Amino acid sequence: MDSLTEDEVARRAGVTPETLRSWVGDGLLPRFGGTWTPEVAAQARLVARLQARGHTPSQIRDAEERGALAFGGIEHLLGTPGPEISLAAAAEEVGLEPGFAADALTAMGFPASGGREPRLAPDDVVLLADIARAAEAGLPRVALLQLLRVYGHALAQVADAEVRLFHLYVHEPLMQDGVPGERIAEEMEDLVRGVLPLAAPIMHRVHRRHLRRFVAQDVIGHMEEDDGDGSPRLPGRLRVAIAFADLAGYTRMTEELGDEEAVLAVERFIEEVERSLPASARVVKEIGDEVMVVGSDVVALTAWAVAFQAGRIGRRPQSRIGLHVGEVLYRDGEYYGREVNLAARVAARAAGGEVLVTRAVDEAAGSGLARERIGEVRLKGFAQATELFLAYPRR
Repeated sequence: MDSLTEDEVARRAGVTPETLRSWVGDGLLPRFGGTWTPEVAAQARLVARLQARGHTPSQIRDAEERGALAFGGIEHLLGTPGPEISLAAAAEEVGLEPGFAADALTAMGFPASGGREPRLAPDDVVLLADIARAAEAGLPRVALLQLLRVYGHALAQVADAEVRLFHLYVHEPLMQDGVPGERIAEEMEDLVRGVLPLAAPIMHRVHRRHLRRFVAQDVIGHMEEDDGDGSPRLPGRLRVAIAFADLAGYTRMTEELGDEEAVLAVERFIEEVERSLPASARVVKEIGDEVMVVGSDVVALTAWAVAFQAGRIGRRPQSRIGLHVGEVLYRDGEYYGREVNLAARVAARAAGGEVLVTRAVDEAAGSGLARERIGEVRLKGFAQATELFLAYPRR
């Protein structure tokens, strides 16, 4: 492993060299073996953060011995060390306006610096250079910022899952088995060294496969969304089919079965939805026991809803589904607007085992399914009554 100077380690940890030497004497840097390394620097940064939060040296030593801090030692594997520069200097280096560079970092979810100008590490400067090239390629900046916001949100969820799954299935079991802290740190580092290089290629291939799918859907959607009047759609708006599905009586089930069993029921329900959806639809949001599904083919999505409910007859808890089709506002990978709210209210009106659809769905779904008109119903938050239909398989 590359060696560092004592001054460099102190700079990375934000402390003085004297403080580093005192931490070595106090046993707070057990992986220091006479040579300052990036690994020890990462450990020193962790100690500095813990002390800033009020943890005492004895508490930090005890946590280190138990292996509770083992994950913190891999920080040196996750970035390229080097001197930090100001946001203004980084923006100038890559050819971006400082204001747009700041907007891009904020869009990706990187926290502000408490009113101070951000200091960027070498990896951050490379990231800004990539963003500058994307802007130069011709992607409108309003679209680029939305895309960066989606990337940031999605990859933050990926990173959170990676850390939590490592903790739950690797780190915690090692601690429970009484493995010494130093050995846990070594095993965690070996595992990260083996898995980390594979993360980017896997995500790259998954991304390309999904991209092919959605490009194909978009091409077909352009043909099938044409309403024939030649009028342009407003920027940022799409016509989609929207379904909300949830479990009827979920709160009561939580009280009766407890959180663990209730969560397992929700997980099984969401997996069933995802496995059974047509290729033209996908789950775009999970809210507790409820999922929001968006699709480009209203006929296929309605057929799915009816078949899904038919396959769950006799199951407990029962599910309920509401569908609508209309024009929505698309921002940052999310779907907004009146039509989304209407679909959610339709689902809330359904009883367990039912599929309720609006007049718009009834008119678009064709003759493949049977529908029974319920009538005009007042839905919460809507001034006008909504005409609803009960959809079910033809017998």
